[in-house]
Amino acid sequence: METDTLLLRDVRAVGPQRTIEGASILIADGRIVSISHDGEAPEEVLNVFDLGGLTLYPGFIDVHIHGSVGVDTMEASPDDLHRVALFLAENGVTSWLPTLVPAPAEDYSRAVESISQLMREQDARPAAARAVGLHYEGPFVNTQQCGALRTQYFRAFKGASDLDELPTLKEEGAAHMITLAPEVEGGIELVRELSARGWVVSIGHTRAGISVLEGARHAGARHMTHFLNAMSPLHQRAPGPVGWGLLQDDVTVDLIADRIHSDPLVLRLVLRCKTPSRVSLISDAVAPAGLGDGEYKVWGETIRVSEGRTSNERGDIAGSVISMREAVRTAASLGLTETDIARVASLNPARLLGIDRECGSIETGKRADLAALDADGRVRLTLVSGRIAFDGSGEGHRQS
Repeated sequence: METDTLLLRDVRAVGPQRTIEGASILIADGRIVSISHDGEAPEEVLNVFDLGGLTLYPGFIDVHIHGSVGVDTMEASPDDLHRVALFLAENGVTSWLPTLVPAPAEDYSRAVESISQLMREQDARPAAARAVGLHYEGPFVNTQQCGALRTQYFRAFKGASDLDELPTLKEEGAAHMITLAPEVEGGIELVRELSARGWVVSIGHTRAGISVLEGARHAGARHMTHFLNAMSPLHQRAPGPVGWGLLQDDVTVDLIADRIHSDPLVLRLVLRCKTPSRVSLISDAVAPAGLGDGEYKVWGETIRVSEGRTSNERGDIAGSVISMREAVRTAASLGLTETDIARVASLNPARLLGIDRECGSIETGKRADLAALDADGRVRLTLVSGRIAFDGSGEGHRQS
Protein backbone atom coordinates (compact mmCIF):
# COMPACT_ATOMS: atom_id res chain seq x y z
CA MET A 1 0.00 0.00 0.00
CA GLU A 2 1.39 3.41 -0.97
CA THR A 3 0.34 6.66 0.67
CA ASP A 4 0.94 10.22 -0.43
CA THR A 5 2.91 12.73 1.56
CA LEU A 6 0.41 15.07 3.22
CA LEU A 7 0.57 18.33 5.08
CA LEU A 8 -2.28 19.27 7.41
CA ARG A 9 -2.03 23.01 7.96
CA ASP A 10 -3.61 25.33 10.54
CA VAL A 11 -4.98 22.74 12.96
CA ARG A 12 -5.51 22.71 16.70
CA ALA A 13 -3.55 19.53 17.37
CA VAL A 14 -4.62 17.81 20.62
CA GLY A 15 -1.44 16.25 21.97
CA PRO A 16 -0.93 14.10 25.07
CA GLN A 17 -0.20 17.12 27.27
CA ARG A 18 -1.69 20.16 25.54
CA THR A 19 -3.42 21.48 22.44
CA ILE A 20 -1.05 23.07 19.93
CA GLU A 21 -2.66 26.02 18.19
CA GLY A 22 -1.96 26.73 14.52
CA ALA A 23 -0.01 23.51 14.06
CA SER A 24 1.12 21.87 10.84
CA ILE A 25 1.30 18.06 10.72
CA LEU A 26 3.55 16.47 8.09
CA ILE A 27 2.65 12.89 7.18
CA ALA A 28 4.69 10.46 5.09
CA ASP A 29 4.44 6.69 4.59
CA GLY A 30 1.36 6.67 6.77
CA ARG A 31 3.09 8.14 9.83
CA ILE A 32 3.44 11.51 11.52
CA VAL A 33 6.82 12.94 10.53
CA SER A 34 6.67 16.30 12.26
CA ILE A 35 4.46 18.64 14.28
CA SER A 36 5.39 22.29 13.88
CA HIS A 37 4.17 25.83 13.32
CA ASP A 38 5.77 25.96 9.89
CA GLY A 39 2.99 26.02 7.33
CA GLU A 40 5.32 25.86 4.35
CA ALA A 41 5.01 22.63 2.39
CA PRO A 42 8.25 20.79 1.55
CA GLU A 43 8.77 20.10 -2.15
CA GLU A 44 7.93 16.42 -1.79
CA VAL A 45 4.47 17.11 -0.35
CA LEU A 46 1.81 16.10 -2.85
CA ASN A 47 -1.27 17.24 -0.92
CA VAL A 48 -1.83 20.17 1.41
CA PHE A 49 -4.98 20.44 3.50
CA ASP A 50 -5.68 23.82 5.04
CA LEU A 51 -7.99 22.86 7.90
CA GLY A 52 -8.84 26.37 8.98
CA GLY A 53 -8.44 25.87 12.72
CA LEU A 54 -10.27 22.55 13.02
CA THR A 55 -9.46 20.54 16.14
CA LEU A 56 -7.36 17.50 15.31
CA TYR A 57 -7.69 14.50 17.63
CA PRO A 58 -5.96 11.15 17.48
CA GLY A 59 -8.43 8.84 15.74
CA PHE A 60 -10.96 7.32 18.12
CA ILE A 61 -10.62 3.65 19.09
CA ASP A 62 -13.75 1.61 19.85
CA VAL A 63 -13.00 -1.64 21.70
CA HIS A 64 -16.64 -2.70 22.06
CA ILE A 65 -18.94 -2.55 19.04
CA HIS A 66 -21.34 -5.19 17.69
CA GLY A 67 -22.12 -3.52 14.39
CA SER A 68 -23.73 -0.52 12.68
CA VAL A 69 -25.60 0.44 9.48
CA GLY A 70 -27.62 -2.79 9.59
CA VAL A 71 -24.57 -5.05 9.94
CA ASP A 72 -24.22 -7.48 12.86
CA THR A 73 -20.67 -8.70 13.48
CA MET A 74 -22.02 -12.18 14.25
CA GLU A 75 -23.43 -12.55 10.73
CA ALA A 76 -21.23 -10.25 8.68
CA SER A 77 -19.17 -11.00 5.61
CA PRO A 78 -15.83 -9.18 5.12
CA ASP A 79 -17.64 -6.75 2.80
CA ASP A 80 -20.26 -6.11 5.50
CA LEU A 81 -17.55 -5.44 8.07
CA HIS A 82 -15.89 -3.00 5.69
CA ARG A 83 -19.20 -1.13 5.40
CA VAL A 84 -19.16 -0.76 9.17
CA ALA A 85 -15.54 0.42 9.02
CA LEU A 86 -16.45 3.11 6.49
CA PHE A 87 -19.29 4.30 8.72
CA LEU A 88 -16.95 4.37 11.70
CA ALA A 89 -14.46 6.50 9.78
CA GLU A 90 -17.26 9.00 9.08
CA ASN A 91 -17.52 9.29 12.85
CA GLY A 92 -13.82 9.73 13.58
CA VAL A 93 -13.05 6.10 14.48
CA THR A 94 -9.76 4.77 13.09
CA SER A 95 -9.45 1.44 14.98
CA TRP A 96 -12.07 -0.99 16.27
CA LEU A 97 -12.63 -4.40 17.80
CA PRO A 98 -15.56 -6.26 16.24
CA THR A 99 -17.36 -7.67 19.26
CA LEU A 100 -19.08 -11.07 19.41
CA VAL A 101 -21.88 -12.27 21.71
CA PRO A 102 -22.44 -15.80 23.11
CA ALA A 103 -23.36 -18.10 20.24
CA PRO A 104 -22.91 -21.65 18.92
CA ALA A 105 -19.35 -22.64 17.99
CA GLU A 106 -20.09 -22.60 14.27
CA ASP A 107 -21.33 -19.01 14.49
CA TYR A 108 -18.13 -17.99 16.25
CA SER A 109 -16.03 -19.70 13.57
CA ARG A 110 -17.84 -17.98 10.74
CA ALA A 111 -17.64 -14.55 12.40
CA VAL A 112 -13.95 -14.86 13.23
CA GLU A 113 -13.11 -15.96 9.69
CA SER A 114 -14.82 -12.84 8.32
CA ILE A 115 -12.87 -10.63 10.73
CA SER A 116 -9.66 -12.42 9.80
CA GLN A 117 -10.28 -11.93 6.08
CA LEU A 118 -11.04 -8.25 6.57
CA MET A 119 -7.80 -7.78 8.50
CA ARG A 120 -5.82 -9.45 5.72
CA GLU A 121 -7.46 -7.29 3.07
CA GLN A 122 -8.07 -3.93 4.75
CA ASP A 123 -4.89 -2.24 3.51
CA ALA A 124 -5.91 -3.01 -0.07
CA ARG A 125 -9.51 -1.84 0.40
CA PRO A 126 -10.67 1.79 0.39
CA ALA A 127 -9.42 3.46 3.57
CA ALA A 128 -11.67 2.86 6.59
CA ALA A 129 -11.40 2.24 10.32
CA ARG A 130 -8.89 -0.54 10.91
CA ALA A 131 -10.00 -3.76 12.61
CA VAL A 132 -7.22 -4.52 15.12
CA GLY A 133 -8.54 -7.71 16.70
CA LEU A 134 -11.73 -9.06 18.25
CA HIS A 135 -13.64 -8.92 21.50
CA TYR A 136 -15.67 -11.80 22.95
CA GLU A 137 -18.42 -10.47 25.22
CA GLY A 138 -19.01 -13.75 27.03
CA PRO A 139 -19.71 -16.65 26.95
CA PHE A 140 -18.30 -17.05 30.49
CA VAL A 141 -20.68 -14.59 32.19
CA ASN A 142 -23.36 -14.55 34.89
CA THR A 143 -26.90 -15.47 33.86
CA GLN A 144 -28.25 -13.06 36.49
CA GLN A 145 -26.53 -10.15 34.72
CA CYS A 146 -27.18 -11.25 31.16
CA GLY A 147 -28.32 -7.89 29.80
CA ALA A 148 -29.27 -8.51 26.16
CA LEU A 149 -27.04 -11.60 25.81
CA ARG A 150 -28.56 -15.02 25.10
CA THR A 151 -28.19 -17.16 28.22
CA GLN A 152 -28.58 -20.48 26.40
CA TYR A 153 -25.04 -20.01 25.08
CA PHE A 154 -23.39 -19.11 28.39
CA ARG A 155 -20.69 -21.51 29.60
CA ALA A 156 -18.71 -22.55 32.63
CA PHE A 157 -14.95 -23.17 32.45
CA LYS A 158 -13.67 -26.66 33.19
CA GLY A 159 -10.24 -26.57 31.59
CA ALA A 160 -7.98 -25.06 28.95
CA SER A 161 -9.53 -27.20 26.21
CA ASP A 162 -12.77 -25.22 26.62
CA LEU A 163 -11.02 -22.28 24.97
CA ASP A 164 -10.63 -24.28 21.75
CA GLU A 165 -14.22 -23.31 20.95
CA LEU A 166 -13.24 -19.63 20.90
CA PRO A 167 -11.49 -19.21 17.54
CA THR A 168 -8.61 -16.77 17.46
CA LEU A 169 -7.09 -14.56 14.80
CA LYS A 170 -3.79 -15.58 13.23
CA GLU A 171 -2.91 -12.12 11.91
CA GLU A 172 0.25 -10.70 13.44
CA GLY A 173 -0.42 -8.32 16.31
CA ALA A 174 -4.18 -9.04 16.46
CA ALA A 175 -5.63 -8.13 19.85
CA HIS A 176 -7.88 -10.56 21.69
CA MET A 177 -10.16 -9.22 24.40
CA ILE A 178 -12.79 -11.03 26.45
CA THR A 179 -15.44 -9.92 28.92
CA LEU A 180 -16.13 -12.50 31.62
CA ALA A 181 -17.62 -12.90 35.08
CA PRO A 182 -14.93 -14.28 37.43
CA GLU A 183 -17.53 -15.91 39.69
CA VAL A 184 -18.56 -18.47 37.05
CA GLU A 185 -17.37 -22.02 37.62
CA GLY A 186 -13.61 -22.07 37.06
CA GLY A 187 -13.57 -18.30 36.61
CA ILE A 188 -10.30 -17.42 38.33
CA GLU A 189 -8.42 -20.18 36.51
CA LEU A 190 -10.02 -18.94 33.29
CA VAL A 191 -8.63 -15.46 33.92
CA ARG A 192 -5.20 -16.92 34.64
CA GLU A 193 -5.21 -19.04 31.49
CA LEU A 194 -6.35 -16.22 29.20
CA SER A 195 -3.87 -13.77 30.70
CA ALA A 196 -1.07 -16.27 30.12
CA ARG A 197 -2.14 -16.43 26.47
CA GLY A 198 -1.89 -12.65 26.13
CA TRP A 199 -5.60 -11.83 26.11
CA VAL A 200 -7.00 -8.61 27.53
CA VAL A 201 -9.29 -9.88 30.30
CA SER A 202 -12.13 -7.59 31.33
CA ILE A 203 -14.68 -8.10 34.11
CA GLY A 204 -18.34 -7.66 33.16
CA HIS A 205 -21.83 -9.15 33.30
CA THR A 206 -20.96 -9.99 36.87
CA ARG A 207 -22.23 -10.19 40.44
CA ALA A 208 -18.85 -11.11 41.91
CA GLY A 209 -18.02 -10.35 45.53
CA ILE A 210 -14.87 -8.60 46.68
CA SER A 211 -12.80 -11.73 47.34
CA VAL A 212 -13.54 -13.11 43.87
CA LEU A 213 -12.79 -9.76 42.25
CA GLU A 214 -9.48 -9.61 44.10
CA GLY A 215 -8.67 -13.11 42.91
CA ALA A 216 -9.43 -12.12 39.34
CA ARG A 217 -7.26 -9.02 39.63
CA HIS A 218 -4.31 -11.02 40.88
CA ALA A 219 -4.88 -13.53 38.07
CA GLY A 220 -4.66 -10.77 35.44
CA ALA A 221 -8.07 -9.11 34.99
CA ARG A 222 -7.38 -5.37 35.09
CA HIS A 223 -10.30 -3.84 33.18
CA MET A 224 -14.09 -3.64 33.55
CA THR A 225 -16.59 -3.67 30.67
CA HIS A 226 -19.37 -1.05 30.36
CA PHE A 227 -18.81 -0.13 33.97
CA LEU A 228 -22.02 0.21 36.03
CA ASN A 229 -24.07 -1.69 33.43
CA ALA A 230 -24.77 -5.44 33.64
CA MET A 231 -23.18 -5.70 37.08
CA SER A 232 -24.69 -5.72 40.57
CA PRO A 233 -25.15 -2.13 41.78
CA LEU A 234 -23.33 -0.33 44.55
CA HIS A 235 -24.93 -0.87 47.96
CA GLN A 236 -23.72 0.41 51.31
CA ARG A 237 -23.49 -3.13 52.70
CA ALA A 238 -22.49 -4.84 49.45
CA PRO A 239 -20.09 -2.65 47.43
CA GLY A 240 -19.76 -5.33 44.76
CA PRO A 241 -18.07 -4.73 41.39
CA VAL A 242 -18.91 -1.02 41.29
CA GLY A 243 -17.51 -0.11 44.69
CA TRP A 244 -14.48 -2.33 44.16
CA GLY A 245 -13.82 -0.98 40.67
CA LEU A 246 -13.97 2.65 41.75
CA LEU A 247 -11.23 2.10 44.33
CA GLN A 248 -8.70 0.03 42.33
CA ASP A 249 -6.00 2.26 40.86
CA ASP A 250 -4.63 -0.58 38.73
CA VAL A 251 -8.04 -1.40 37.22
CA THR A 252 -9.37 0.60 34.26
CA VAL A 253 -12.99 0.84 33.14
CA ASP A 254 -14.95 1.71 30.04
CA LEU A 255 -18.22 3.63 29.82
CA ILE A 256 -21.11 3.85 27.36
CA ALA A 257 -21.52 7.62 27.27
CA ASP A 258 -24.90 7.72 25.55
CA ARG A 259 -26.81 9.36 28.45
CA ILE A 260 -29.11 6.31 28.43
CA HIS A 261 -27.03 3.52 29.94
CA SER A 262 -25.87 5.88 32.71
CA ASP A 263 -27.01 9.30 33.88
CA PRO A 264 -24.50 12.09 33.12
CA LEU A 265 -24.11 12.78 36.86
CA VAL A 266 -23.04 9.17 37.41
CA LEU A 267 -20.61 9.38 34.48
CA ARG A 268 -19.13 12.47 36.13
CA LEU A 269 -18.84 10.57 39.42
CA VAL A 270 -16.90 7.73 37.76
CA LEU A 271 -14.59 10.19 36.01
CA ARG A 272 -13.98 11.98 39.30
CA CYS A 273 -13.13 8.73 41.10
CA LYS A 274 -11.15 6.99 38.35
CA THR A 275 -9.81 10.14 36.65
CA PRO A 276 -9.65 10.29 32.83
CA SER A 277 -6.38 8.33 32.90
CA ARG A 278 -8.28 5.14 33.84
CA VAL A 279 -11.42 5.48 31.71
CA SER A 280 -12.12 4.58 28.08
CA LEU A 281 -15.20 5.41 26.07
CA ILE A 282 -16.99 2.72 24.07
CA SER A 283 -20.06 2.76 21.85
CA ASP A 284 -21.41 -0.77 22.50
CA ALA A 285 -23.27 -0.06 19.25
CA VAL A 286 -25.49 -2.72 17.70
CA ALA A 287 -26.54 -3.23 14.09
CA PRO A 288 -29.28 -0.55 13.98
CA ALA A 289 -26.76 2.23 14.76
CA GLY A 290 -26.86 4.79 11.99
CA LEU A 291 -30.30 3.72 10.75
CA GLY A 292 -32.61 5.72 12.99
CA ASP A 293 -35.68 4.65 14.94
CA GLY A 294 -37.51 1.46 14.01
CA GLU A 295 -37.68 -2.28 14.69
CA TYR A 296 -34.79 -4.55 13.77
CA LYS A 297 -33.91 -8.25 14.07
CA VAL A 298 -30.78 -8.66 16.20
CA TRP A 299 -29.51 -11.87 17.84
CA GLY A 300 -32.72 -13.71 17.06
CA GLU A 301 -35.13 -11.20 18.56
CA THR A 302 -36.72 -7.87 17.74
CA ILE A 303 -34.85 -4.79 18.93
CA ARG A 304 -36.83 -1.58 18.99
CA VAL A 305 -35.07 1.77 18.68
CA SER A 306 -37.05 4.80 19.83
CA GLU A 307 -35.51 8.25 20.29
CA GLY A 308 -32.07 6.70 20.36
CA ARG A 309 -32.88 4.11 23.05
CA THR A 310 -32.78 0.38 22.33
CA SER A 311 -35.00 -2.19 23.99
CA ASN A 312 -35.43 -5.91 23.42
CA GLU A 313 -38.56 -8.03 23.79
CA ARG A 314 -38.03 -8.18 27.58
CA GLY A 315 -37.86 -4.39 27.77
CA ASP A 316 -34.12 -4.38 28.59
CA ILE A 317 -31.63 -2.02 26.99
CA ALA A 318 -29.94 -3.91 24.16
CA GLY A 319 -26.77 -2.04 23.36
CA SER A 320 -26.57 1.49 21.99
CA VAL A 321 -26.97 3.22 18.65
CA ILE A 322 -24.33 5.89 19.20
CA SER A 323 -20.91 6.28 17.62
CA MET A 324 -17.70 7.27 19.36
CA ARG A 325 -18.22 10.78 17.99
CA GLU A 326 -21.37 11.08 20.08
CA ALA A 327 -19.60 9.62 23.09
CA VAL A 328 -16.91 12.27 22.66
CA ARG A 329 -19.58 14.96 22.50
CA THR A 330 -21.00 13.70 25.80
CA ALA A 331 -17.53 13.72 27.34
CA ALA A 332 -17.09 17.35 26.31
CA SER A 333 -20.45 18.23 27.88
CA LEU A 334 -19.23 16.69 31.15
CA GLY A 335 -16.38 19.18 31.25
CA LEU A 336 -13.47 17.06 30.05
CA THR A 337 -10.62 19.00 28.49
CA GLU A 338 -9.52 18.27 24.94
CA THR A 339 -6.47 16.38 26.17
CA ASP A 340 -8.66 14.30 28.49
CA ILE A 341 -11.06 13.56 25.63
CA ALA A 342 -8.09 12.36 23.58
CA ARG A 343 -7.15 10.09 26.49
CA VAL A 344 -10.55 8.49 27.02
CA ALA A 345 -11.37 8.10 23.31
CA SER A 346 -7.96 7.21 21.90
CA LEU A 347 -4.90 6.78 24.12
CA ASN A 348 -6.48 4.72 26.89
CA PRO A 349 -8.13 2.23 24.49
CA ALA A 350 -4.79 1.94 22.66
CA ARG A 351 -3.00 1.22 25.94
CA LEU A 352 -5.63 -1.34 26.89
CA LEU A 353 -4.96 -3.24 23.66
CA GLY A 354 -1.19 -2.76 23.82
CA ILE A 355 -1.05 -0.77 20.56
CA ASP A 356 -0.21 2.64 22.02
CA ARG A 357 3.26 2.66 20.46
CA GLU A 358 1.55 2.65 17.08
CA CYS A 359 -1.47 4.87 17.62
CA GLY A 360 -3.67 6.60 20.18
CA SER A 361 -1.95 9.99 20.33
CA ILE A 362 -0.63 12.69 18.02
CA GLU A 363 3.13 12.17 18.25
CA THR A 364 5.92 11.90 15.71
CA GLY A 365 6.56 8.36 14.54
CA LYS A 366 3.04 7.15 15.26
CA ARG A 367 0.53 6.09 12.64
CA ALA A 368 -1.32 9.02 11.12
CA ASP A 369 -4.70 7.95 12.47
CA LEU A 370 -6.39 11.31 12.89
CA ALA A 371 -9.85 12.90 13.12
CA ALA A 372 -10.52 16.61 12.52
CA LEU A 373 -13.63 18.01 14.24
CA ASP A 374 -15.30 21.38 13.92
CA ALA A 375 -16.58 23.54 16.77
CA ASP A 376 -19.91 21.66 16.76
CA GLY A 377 -18.22 18.27 17.17
CA ARG A 378 -18.83 17.16 13.58
CA VAL A 379 -16.13 15.08 11.91
CA ARG A 380 -14.75 16.89 8.88
CA LEU A 381 -11.76 14.70 7.99
CA THR A 382 -10.53 11.24 9.03
CA LEU A 383 -7.16 9.74 8.13
CA VAL A 384 -6.23 6.11 8.68
CA SER A 385 -2.51 5.42 8.27
CA GLY A 386 -2.31 8.67 6.36
CA ARG A 387 -5.02 7.68 3.88
CA ILE A 388 -8.18 9.72 3.60
CA ALA A 389 -10.97 7.55 5.00
CA PHE A 390 -13.54 10.35 5.20
CA ASP A 391 -13.59 13.90 3.85
CA GLY A 392 -16.71 15.72 4.88
CA SER A 393 -15.50 19.11 3.77
CA GLY A 394 -15.87 19.02 0.00
CA GLU A 395 -13.23 20.99 -1.84
CA GLY A 396 -12.71 23.53 0.92
CA HIS A 397 -9.55 22.05 2.45
CA ARG A 398 -7.37 20.70 -0.32
CA GLN A 399 -4.84 23.26 -1.56
CA SER A 400 -2.72 21.25 -4.00
